[in-house]
Amino acid sequence: MQNKISVSNLDFFYGKAQALFGISLEISEREVMAFIGPSGCGKSTFLRTLNRMNDTIPDTRAAGKVLIDGTDIYASGIDVVSLRRKVGMVFQKSNPFPKSIFENVAYGIRINSLHKNKTDLSERVEKALRDSALWEEVKDRLHTSAFGLSGGQQQRLCIARALAVQPEVVLMDEPASALDPSATQKIEELIVELKQNYTIIIVTHNMQQAARVSDKTAFFMLGKLIEVNATQKMFTNPNETLTEDYITGRFG
Repeated sequence: MQNKISVSNLDFFYGKAQALFGISLEISEREVMAFIGPSGCGKSTFLRTLNRMNDTIPDTRAAGKVLIDGTDIYASGIDVVSLRRKVGMVFQKSNPFPKSIFENVAYGIRINSLHKNKTDLSERVEKALRDSALWEEVKDRLHTSAFGLSGGQQQRLCIARALAVQPEVVLMDEPASALDPSATQKIEELIVELKQNYTIIIVTHNMQQAARVSDKTAFFMLGKLIEVNATQKMFTNPNETLTEDYITGRFG
């Protein structure tokens, strides 16, 4: 598989405080990459460098290279809006808009002018809801408030909203951490399905989840990338002692 994302020597700063140190990492097309590591180790900061979400935080800066399909996303003149359409994001806490289920999914399609007419809009909304395994549960109440959905359904709605603008990469920052086991299972099954069409990067504190859904795992510690490996190898025979200590619960 060819590389979708290539990161080399990435440093990241919040003001004078350095949060990431010389991260180099390659992520293939249509694979699931999990980021693991203790709280505050840089996983989410690194995730947000991949679609420049950190740009919204004052006094931050990145140094190094992040290539997506060979284009440096930190080069001058990059259209950040189209970058974020290509690299979608699903946050830890579901954040539906105070609108109907339909309008939540239609929002991005509308503002990006991706539809030709009303019929096309409806078809795109339906496809995104089907792709997020939500259509059968909501098809009879599309025009009711998104806040009427359960927590797990709201998170899948947020995934549908991200998929509606046809991204190529989907970033997920602990997408199931606030959900019960049954809703978590649905999100995990969905991630495995979605990798047929998308490159997916997930930050998780749940090591079993990383083992279940990802093809490769990257372990972060104190802003450094300690090891990246095939998930099965990472969890059975990691290269680094530090990785083994974390996975076996000796710290973290």
